[in-house]
Parts: sequence; C-alpha cells; structure tokens
Amino acid sequence: MGLDIRIPIGLMFTILGLLLTSYGVITGSNEMYPRHSLGININLWWGLATLAFGVIMLLFGRRRTSANKPAARSPEGRAVEEMEHRKGLEH
Repeated sequence: MGLDIRIPIGLMFTILGLLLTSYGVITGSNEMYPRHSLGININLWWGLATLAFGVIMLLFGRRRTSANKPAARSPEGRAVEEMEHRKGLEH
C-alpha cells in the first residue's frame, strides 16, 4: 500500500481552492463584498489559502519519507525483522 493519505487530501483541497479562487476572481467587482464582508473578497482569499494548503499537502505526499523505505534499509527495521524472524511472526 503505497498511497499516502496526503495525496488525496491535497488533490481535494487543490481542486476546491481552484474553484473558490476562480469564483472570487469572477465575482471580484460584485456588490456583495462591500455589504457583507467589509469590502474583502472572502472567496478569493480563502480560495488562495485553500489552494496553497492543497499544494503543500501534495508536495509532502509526493516526498519520500522514512516510512516509505523498506525495513531492511534502517537499523530499527533490521532489528524488528530479526525479532519477527526469531519469533516466527514474519509474513
């Protein structure tokens, strides 16, 4: 199982961020922002924040971490493999 949970989460937030940012850009000159949100284009700013979070999650998900390395490459992993072999617990 090589799927990291950060990849689908990053995809979801990236798509949501793109949708929200594009809606904020399209409705940027609309009259609803001065009345309801103190003149701040909330959709644009939250869309950009969501997009940034999604991209960061995708980058971290694509990065190789120590959890993705085979057990034989680390001293701790070799020790666990040897212990499981002695007890007959290996798969």
